[in-house]
Amino acid sequence: MDKPKVVITREEIANKVAELATQLRKDYRGKNPLLIGILKGSFVFLSDLMRSMNIPVEVDFVRLSSYGAGTESSGKIKLVKDVETPIRGRHVLVVEDIIDRGLTVRFLLDYLSFREPASLKLCALFNKPSRRKVEVPIDYVGFTVPDAFVVGYGLDLNEKLRYLPDLCVLEEQK
Repeated sequence: MDKPKVVITREEIANKVAELATQLRKDYRGKNPLLIGILKGSFVFLSDLMRSMNIPVEVDFVRLSSYGAGTESSGKIKLVKDVETPIRGRHVLVVEDIIDRGLTVRFLLDYLSFREPASLKLCALFNKPSRRKVEVPIDYVGFTVPDAFVVGYGLDLNEKLRYLPDLCVLEEQK
């Protein structure tokens, strides 16, 4: 396996999560938002973000599939696990680890909007606009990242390397 090279440190990530949480705390104070994490990648970010927000929230998850094995999305989105919490009339914040081509998040936002939430916004820690195939409105964004396959802080390569505390790219070992 290639050697991970740090591109965003755990300290930089922690600072950005705190910054996003401060803004979200202001925007959602008194609204009891429902945070919907997209499994599996977002669970690390969602956990840190929720604790940093330090206001009452509810949490649920969806699981969507478009990758399978490897580093390229198939482009076909499949709902594997649906939200269990009713969202009609709720303030919903979708929490995603990375927005790449935009297909998965666009699918989810369209899907959730039919359930008539009071508001529906998107928070992504990492944004890779160079790969975008469909536009998505990212209301809260942490970092813009280069067009490289990144791992760590919840992002994986074939279910490996999620545990890395920093955001990394893989370098070929010589």
